[in-house]
Amino acid sequence: MAERYDLAVVGAGIVGLGHAAAAMERGLKVVVVDRATAVTGATVRNFGHIGTSAHAGEAREYAERARELWLRYAPRAGFWLREPGTLVVARTEEERAVLAEAGEGVALTGEEVMHRVPVTGAVAGAHLPRDVQVDPRSAAPALAGYLQRRGVEFRWRTAALGVEPGVLHTSRGEIAASAIVLAVNFDVDHLFPEIAEQHGIVRCGLDMMLADGVGLGIPLLTGSSMLRYSAFAGTRAAAALRRRFETDAPEILTRDVNQMYTERPDGTLVVGDTHYRGTTVTPFQDEAAFELLTRLARELFDGKAIRIRQRWQGVYASAPQDFLRAAPMDGVRVVSVTTGIGMTTGLGLAESVVDELF
Repeated sequence: MAERYDLAVVGAGIVGLGHAAAAMERGLKVVVVDRATAVTGATVRNFGHIGTSAHAGEAREYAERARELWLRYAPRAGFWLREPGTLVVARTEEERAVLAEAGEGVALTGEEVMHRVPVTGAVAGAHLPRDVQVDPRSAAPALAGYLQRRGVEFRWRTAALGVEPGVLHTSRGEIAASAIVLAVNFDVDHLFPEIAEQHGIVRCGLDMMLADGVGLGIPLLTGSSMLRYSAFAGTRAAAALRRRFETDAPEILTRDVNQMYTERPDGTLVVGDTHYRGTTVTPFQDEAAFELLTRLARELFDGKAIRIRQRWQGVYASAPQDFLRAAPMDGVRVVSVTTGIGMTTGLGLAESVVDELF
């Protein structure tokens, strides 16, 4: 307890790293605690898609700021980042209507879409030019390394056991800090079960895959993505699109599929993803989910064989609201992104919390 920190952060995912980065930029003394030995959670199991234009309201505000921060830290931390934007492909008239009403990005004809990416059956599309992309497996670890070089202390294999104003209790002793942030994704209920219950926080499991690339070159969203992201889901036309899925592809709704694709720097294709929720997420993944994702990819990419290299399960916090910002006691904040858009919004959310605390 002899050494005192301005900010102690529990959790080294992108939200926790965002708090550490914002505090470091202010010249504050920061320590990050994580029970793992490296960044291994939802932050490295996603698409690496920083999709600012697909969101509205508070999420859009955090996403716009996060975009600026990703662009700032990529050259400083030395991780891969590109700015291709995002391509949203519409393959039905209902999807075309959603894109038209949303009015996001640059409108494209079906022919223009199929000229840009190797998909079939496009009737329209939109290019969202402000979106950026990182490699999820390397960006956050590189950011953590950069923060450590800049003086942020990391205590790995250290579990948070409890908190009180000014003191974080850990498995390796107490840490004195003026402010404490718990950015533990879905594990809010471990230390603050009443906050988890009050905000309706559960765990959301995902099925995802890595496949051989198809020469995509740009993140790709589809009609099922339009039902998930607020800039599209908030349109009047989205109701008709949902009815179309209920009639023609109910399994996409049953498994809550976001049919989405990104290609990593080595050209491999991230394929996703399904969603299933509960206070506990079973580790036993259903092969039928992977078969569905493979079939959807094959159909979209004109029957191209999809060779799968890896399969994995992601888990993130899920709740009715997009974000959790709770203040259970003075100088203590519990923070989480609760809709699976942590890479897109986490850095912006974290900066706003640090602004509030300091």
